[in-house]
Amino acid sequence: MDFILQENIQTLRQWMAGTRHPLILGHTHPDGDAIGSTAGLALYLQGLGKTPTVIFPDTPAANLRFMQPETVSYLYGDTDEAAAKACIAQADLIILADANAFNRVEGLAEALQASSAHKVLMDHHLNPDYDSFAVVFSTPDISSASEVVYQVLKALTRELTVEIGTALLAGMTTDTNNFANSVFPSTLQMASELLALGVDRDALLVQLYQSYRENRVRLMGYMQSEQLHILPNGTAYMILTRDIQQRFGLLDGESEGLVNVPLSIGPVKLSVLLKEDVGHFRVSVRSKKGTSAQQLALRHFHGGGHENAAGGKLFIGQDIACPEEASAYIEQVLKDFLA
Repeated sequence: MDFILQENIQTLRQWMAGTRHPLILGHTHPDGDAIGSTAGLALYLQGLGKTPTVIFPDTPAANLRFMQPETVSYLYGDTDEAAAKACIAQADLIILADANAFNRVEGLAEALQASSAHKVLMDHHLNPDYDSFAVVFSTPDISSASEVVYQVLKALTRELTVEIGTALLAGMTTDTNNFANSVFPSTLQMASELLALGVDRDALLVQLYQSYRENRVRLMGYMQSEQLHILPNGTAYMILTRDIQQRFGLLDGESEGLVNVPLSIGPVKLSVLLKEDVGHFRVSVRSKKGTSAQQLALRHFHGGGHENAAGGKLFIGQDIACPEEASAYIEQVLKDFLA
């Protein structure tokens, strides 16, 4: 892979061999790719006899925690920020995965910037922050951070364990929406090699897509029947308010995949999901080939991402005066974007 330079591999190998306090981080509101890529790295370091810690700014969704190895130590900024910052201060090797800059870890960013540890970035988003990292493995022409980590680990060693492969295949599967988007030849090659290694993909699919709570299934039906708005220009949107989340007892992560559903409708080429949070809406954007989810997120939602899968935020008090204005705002944005 062109983004993997041998001098960077040599440097990383030396740092991994010499580290006494390795730290791995993922972005805020960790998704399956953040969890899978960091888990794969942690398991690899454990195989070298190291004791890595993985930090996320927020506690991962319950339905994704099966991806976290029981042998790995995890800290979360939302439940124990002091411990997370103490770990950052002690670290001599910091690896950030599935994020293009330290600002994606929000409240921990300042402590990370101040650290004198060796810093490594492994990511697949646009505009990586080269200045903050001594070694960078990053390209947007790949499915996921989990695939980036897979390629880096292959360059470090000829053999991976089934446990590492399982974590990375899980992460890649979630970020491609089970091979529905951002799939490259290298993605299918990775999957083939991991199946040959012995990774049980069928068991993974049960964990990822066939173990939901009844509440989540009923919410999905309600959102599609009562909250799905389709505009004449081939765009669609849904707003998942806090009231709806409370009515269905929704847990964090259980709305994953909802934004993709409108794209199954033939004329719909762009889908947006707004999920209400404290002080803002979290925005997910998905599109069919030829329509840029990335540009919509960049221009109107303080975000970014990939051409057909992106995200951002809609701030209450800054972009809109109150939550009730979200519907009018998104309708105007979608009309103007494809005008």
